[in-house]
Amino acid sequence: MTMSFFDQFASPFYLGIPLITIAITLPWVLFPTLSSRWINNRLITIQSWFISRFTNQLLLPLNVGGHKWALLLTSLMVFLITINMLGLLPYTFTPTTQLSLNMAFAVPLWLATVIIGMRNQPTIALGHLLPEGTPIPLIPVLIIIETISLFIRPLALGVRLTANLTAGHLLIQLIATAVFVLLPMMPTVAILTATVLLLLTLLEVAVAMIQAYVFVLLLSLYLQENV
Repeated sequence: MTMSFFDQFASPFYLGIPLITIAITLPWVLFPTLSSRWINNRLITIQSWFISRFTNQLLLPLNVGGHKWALLLTSLMVFLITINMLGLLPYTFTPTTQLSLNMAFAVPLWLATVIIGMRNQPTIALGHLLPEGTPIPLIPVLIIIETISLFIRPLALGVRLTANLTAGHLLIQLIATAVFVLLPMMPTVAILTATVLLLLTLLEVAVAMIQAYVFVLLLSLYLQENV
């Protein structure tokens, strides 16, 4: 019974076809296409307003060189929010609960920020490895520590997103199982537990959006250090 709780995180296959591919490509089909008319429908208007506000907030601390990443970071944000939200629907699969997928996003983007820093301003990029005013005996130790922390960044990005979504989904399934078990024996307790489940589901919706925002925000902060 305990192991069955983790079956929801296994990448599903149907007729030998990995369904994670469909789960990744489906969100792009759901996005409304922009119209050439001056007056759009409400959905497109809300979508444009959200993307505009998010892009302005994200690129506010960046200089002009970092604005080239606007399309990439905004698209990644919308994509992560969509697949996180779709994963909360019944009988669905959340691709971002897979560490391999999150690392496939985190490692190339983090590496791109490091390469940009090394190419445009190598002195400043290497200067981050040694804080100003460090005593001479601590210089080798601090360089090693800062280098390790630099290479841990993509791992922290991927693990943070995976752990938060996995924990939320697992907790929802545990409480839902408790509701079904308690319903024939203690209906009052089952109703109270179902109320907690509803509140937890609303919290998980917020977590799905916040974690996507945090993922992109940390990438923008890494980019800010290197542009």
